Amino acid sequence: MPLRPGRCYRKFSGPPYTRREYIPGFPMPKITKFTSGSPHGDYDYEVRLVTVQKGQIRHNALEAMRTITLKTMASKVGNETDFFLWVLKYPHHIIRENKMMAFAGADRLQDGMRLSFGKPIGTAARIEKLEEPIIILKVKKQHLEAAKEALTIAAMKMPLRSRIDVVKVK
Repeated sequence: MPLRPGRCYRKFSGPPYTRREYIPGFPMPKITKFTSGSPHGDYDYEVRLVTVQKGQIRHNALEAMRTITLKTMASKVGNETDFFLWVLKYPHHIIRENKMMAFAGADRLQDGMRLSFGKPIGTAARIEKLEEPIIILKVKKQHLEAAKEALTIAAMKMPLRSRIDVVKVK
């Protein structure tokens, strides 16, 4: 069964479902590496991808954002020691889905909404505060435009509205 679109899971209601010791068979998040590049470099600017909307971001969207940002920066800058990429959000919340069959005669085989708790299908990061950074990219002055372009492309992978903030590092 294919993945549902991100719009199906971007809104949330109720408490997060995070107690992994009680959840059998929860899937691991696709994103495994949260930092890339050189963390101790001498950087001039910090470029942030900031959300302006509350919601959830699935683990595959976080991984897509990370890979496209890293790929764009590596192609524009050329060397991975000239920037530092940091994904700040971790997908703690486990998403459930009540899978329904969609073929002729399926109404005789399933219960519909009776006992519709659902099975775990993935994880998501909850964004509960506005103006919360998702990705931070530290760069030197000459690579500032490449960093803005990389985060603009990454923002297209996210189901929530966002903006890019540039902060000068002291």
